[in-house]
Amino acid sequence: MRAPLRGTSRWLLLPALVLFAALCAAGAAAQTLEQKYERTQDKLEQTRESESALTATIAEQNHAIDSMIGEVSDLRRRQAALEAELAQKQAELDRATAELEAEKRRLARVRARLQRALEVLRERLVAIYEAGSPDLLGAVLDSDNWSEATARAGYLSQIQEYDNAVAGRVKALRDEIREAVERMKEIQRRLEAARDAIAVKEREAAEAKAVAEERFGELKAAQAERRQALDAIVSRAQALSDNLAGISEQMASSGASVPASAPAPLTPGQSANFISESQASVPSGAPPAVQAAIEAANAIATTPYVWGGGHGSFEDSGYDCSGAVSYALYGGGFLSSPLDSTGLSTWGEPGPGQWITVYANAGHAWVIIAGLAFDTSGGAGPRWHPSPVNSPEGFIARHPPGY
Repeated sequence: MRAPLRGTSRWLLLPALVLFAALCAAGAAAQTLEQKYERTQDKLEQTRESESALTATIAEQNHAIDSMIGEVSDLRRRQAALEAELAQKQAELDRATAELEAEKRRLARVRARLQRALEVLRERLVAIYEAGSPDLLGAVLDSDNWSEATARAGYLSQIQEYDNAVAGRVKALRDEIREAVERMKEIQRRLEAARDAIAVKEREAAEAKAVAEERFGELKAAQAERRQALDAIVSRAQALSDNLAGISEQMASSGASVPASAPAPLTPGQSANFISESQASVPSGAPPAVQAAIEAANAIATTPYVWGGGHGSFEDSGYDCSGAVSYALYGGGFLSSPLDSTGLSTWGEPGPGQWITVYANAGHAWVIIAGLAFDTSGGAGPRWHPSPVNSPEGFIARHPPGY
C-alpha cells in the first residue's frame, strides 16, 4: 500500500521541481542580462574616457571653426553692406541720368520757343528798319484832334510794349537756356562722380566676396576634417549604445527591471510656460542657471535670422540656430564661447537632461529648456515654441552635466 503512495509523491513533486528549475533559469538569465548590461555600460564609459585626447582635439577644432564662422559672417555682412552702398550709388546714378534726360527735353523745348521768339523779333526789326522808328511826338503833332492824338499815342505805346515784350522774352529764354546748360553740367559732374564711386564699390564688393568665399571654403574643409574625427568617436559609442538598447529590450521582455536612463519629469512649478514667441515664463522651481538660460533666450527671441549670427560675438543683431542655442547656454553659464551645430552634438554629456536638452546634428541645433522648445525653425529667427518644431529623430541629444 505504501509503494504506490511513494510513486504518486514523486509524480506530484516533478512539476514543482520543473517550475523551480525554470524560475532559477529565468533568474540566472536575468542576472546574466544585468551583468551584460553593466559590462556594456562600463565599456561605453571607458570608450568615452579613452577618447578624451581626441575629444580635446575636437574641442580645439570647435573653437577654431567657430572663429571662422564669425569671420565669414563678418565678411558676408561687409559684402552685403558694400552691395547695398553699390545699389544706392546706382540709384543715384539712375536719378541723375533721369534728371539729365529731363533737362535735355526741357532745353529742347526752350530752344524751340527761343527760335520762335527770335523769328518774331527779327520780323519786328525788319519792319522798324523799313518803316522807321515810330515817333510819338510826331504822331501827336500830325493828329487833327486830341482824340486822334490819344489813339495814335496808345497804338504806338502798344507797339513799343510789344517790341519790348518780344525782346524781353528773347532775353529770358536765352537766360533760361544758360541756366539749363549749367544744370546739365552739374548733373554731368554728379554722373561722373557716381560712376567713379560705383566702380570703386564694385571692386570692393568683388574683393569682399572673394575673401568671404575663400574663408568659407576653408571653413567647410575644417568642418569636414572635424567630421572625420567625430565619426571615430560616434561610431564606437553608437555601437555600444545600440548594444545597450538591445540588452534593455531583452531585459524588459524577460521581466527583469531595466536600469532607468530617462531623467525625472519636471513638476508644474519647474516647467517654463509659453507666453509668446518672444517670451517664456521663468519657473521659480528651476535652478538659477536654468532661469538665467531662459532669461537669455528671452533677450534674443524674435531677433532676425542671420547666418553666423552669435558666433563672432555673443552680442549680435541676429542669430542662426547654433548661435541662438549658444547664447542661451552662455546666459546660464554653461558655455564660455559659441559652438556650431556639430560642436553642440559633442558638447556636455550624452542623452536628454532633466532641465536642458540640446538636439544637434551637422545641419541644425535647437534646445529644450525647462520643457519648452527654443528653435530658429518655424520662424524668421530664434523663437519660443509651445511644442518642438523638429522631431528629436536624427539629432544627437546632449545636456549640461547635472542638468
